[in-house]
Amino acid sequence: MLLHDTALIYGRYLRQSLRSRFALLFGVLTPLLYLLFFGPLLTGLPLGGGGSSWQVLVPGLLLQLGLYGALFAGFMIIVEKGQGVVERMRVTPVSRLALLLGRVLRDTTVFLFQAVLLVLAALVMGLRAPLAGILVGFGFVALLTVALASLSYAVAMKVATPQQFGPLINAVSMPSMLLSGLMLPMSLAPAWLDVLSHFVPFRYLVDAVRDAYVGEYTGAHMLYGVLVAVGFAALSVTAGTRVFRTAGA
Repeated sequence: MLLHDTALIYGRYLRQSLRSRFALLFGVLTPLLYLLFFGPLLTGLPLGGGGSSWQVLVPGLLLQLGLYGALFAGFMIIVEKGQGVVERMRVTPVSRLALLLGRVLRDTTVFLFQAVLLVLAALVMGLRAPLAGILVGFGFVALLTVALASLSYAVAMKVATPQQFGPLINAVSMPSMLLSGLMLPMSLAPAWLDVLSHFVPFRYLVDAVRDAYVGEYTGAHMLYGVLVAVGFAALSVTAGTRVFRTAGA
């Protein structure tokens, strides 16, 4: 029943996304602009590590796509609460976990599609990375989306208006982007800032994907990245499911 209910919710929201093709493509616009206008500025600069500037920048842009897109996914459920959609779903026998997973898997599908478009554009710009590394990067995008979308929906269930939700998400997303080394490796930062960044879980994901893009799959960065990504996703789904149950979603 859980699989059936999840597929039902997933299909409903995926059809909504497919009907809005402009929004589907618009979501990748910001990382694409960074790729086009910021990427060439890094060419030839000593960014640390054994890879090219594209192998440093593109992994960060992939995770930026998941970070910003998934964190703001909760806006939709605030709209649905106002329209009574959540209330109507509450009286059905559908699993509360399925109500969360169906939405989260739809978001994961959308952001993976956008990630593929971003990597294809990066390949045209000059990115060279092993296929296995690119696939590992997609895996991290999926795990990050599952984690952050679950938390976003949980928070959205607790707030009443978008005006409350937006500033809260911004307060999380901006420090996370600056301290995780999405744009540039934190090895370039002063020692105190590098130490501080280790308290941000996204740092470990960024380092792992950058290693994958240069063909390194067995180092400490990959191990820590996988552990953090899987653990974060599991905790977030658990917390999101609990909120959906207690909030009557």
